[in-house]
Amino acid sequence: MIDLGGYVDRVRQSRGPSPVGQVHDVVGLLIEVAGLTAATGDRLVVRMAHGPLVVQVLGFKNGRLLCAPLGKSAGVEPGAPVRWHAFGPTVPAGDALLGRVIDAFGAPLDDKPPPACSTRASLAREPPPSFGRRPIEVPFETGIRTLDALLPLGKGQRIGLFAGTGVGKSTLLAMLCRNAKADVVVVGLVGERGREVGDFVQKALGEGLKRSVVVAATSDAAPLVRVQGALAATAIAEHFRDQGKNVLLVMDSVTRYAMALREASLAAGEPPVTKGYTPSVFAALPTLLERAGTTDKEGSITAVYTVLVEGDDLNDPIADAVRGILDGHIVLSRTLAERGQFPAIDVLKSISRVFDDVTTEPHRKLAIEARGHLGTYRDAADLIKIGAYVHGADPRIDVAQKLVPKIETFSRQGLTERTGKAEALAALAATLRT
Repeated sequence: MIDLGGYVDRVRQSRGPSPVGQVHDVVGLLIEVAGLTAATGDRLVVRMAHGPLVVQVLGFKNGRLLCAPLGKSAGVEPGAPVRWHAFGPTVPAGDALLGRVIDAFGAPLDDKPPPACSTRASLAREPPPSFGRRPIEVPFETGIRTLDALLPLGKGQRIGLFAGTGVGKSTLLAMLCRNAKADVVVVGLVGERGREVGDFVQKALGEGLKRSVVVAATSDAAPLVRVQGALAATAIAEHFRDQGKNVLLVMDSVTRYAMALREASLAAGEPPVTKGYTPSVFAALPTLLERAGTTDKEGSITAVYTVLVEGDDLNDPIADAVRGILDGHIVLSRTLAERGQFPAIDVLKSISRVFDDVTTEPHRKLAIEARGHLGTYRDAADLIKIGAYVHGADPRIDVAQKLVPKIETFSRQGLTERTGKAEALAALAATLRT
């Protein structure tokens, strides 16, 4: 008997002659297309005089498709022909991307030839099922003393980095990319200024670029291009995870991803609900963030997502939503940064939800003791500063006064300085026994 299964699959996936629609109207960020039928999320191509423009279907109105451009919409004319896009929402993926800087579509930004990738990864992949994830039990070594000793992470953990402007967020990300024990590092720069992309790659990342893939969608790009930048970085990380590799995914930032979604959804007429953000933004966040982590196979994605907090307000709608989805959060303190302590990690406001799963009993005791001293000192800080505390009134405060400056010294670390986990724990133990 002849096996016709492959031919049947091809027929099911094939399309007949591509119908042609036309641009009916352009209003702000929206392009209305008539004469075509498509589903939300589908992509179309508008023919223009200076080249094609890819658009994505956001919704429908009065029998027309509401589309947002994935590029510059200048030059779109009334009646311009519109066809189906040849590729679905995918991005090139493969080892050829290592050491490269690409845009949200996989095109090179580093003045090198296009990466020769034979595989394309889907941007719309579903997160792993709940019972298809291996538990997080193996420590993820970052090379950063404060994290490895006081806020240990696990392979496959998703962590949020909450920070205002100017407190060392980019420096901490660069330290993670340089020092972390990972097979592959995928960096998604979403909504960053063009100058900062170059500085991050050339100065901060440095030699770490050899094992890294940088996906950049700068602030001047169309909203859906910035959204695609986040999805492309995630899809590339998933590709390497499927190969059994331990991947570090760094995304800067989830806030700008949410802002880009807000721009597109507001243009489509969706009503805002919280601080101008639409319901679809809060629905899209878990869809993106849940894609990282572990599966039932070897390989993992340990993800660090930065969240911009206005005025250091951790109760911002996006910050609050992201904190509820992820497996912990790292908070950078402006007060510590102003004192010259970098990385400016506020240990007491930060938490790793896999702390108990990736640490030994001696490690836990050291970390809990250090956090106890920091908490005791912070509670008594106001009394100490105004001279109202009398030495000897509380032995715990006396000990904290001596140890906290030394713990802060332990936490200071330069950009190019790397400390192994065993060395970090030994240094912390020596600090507490001083």
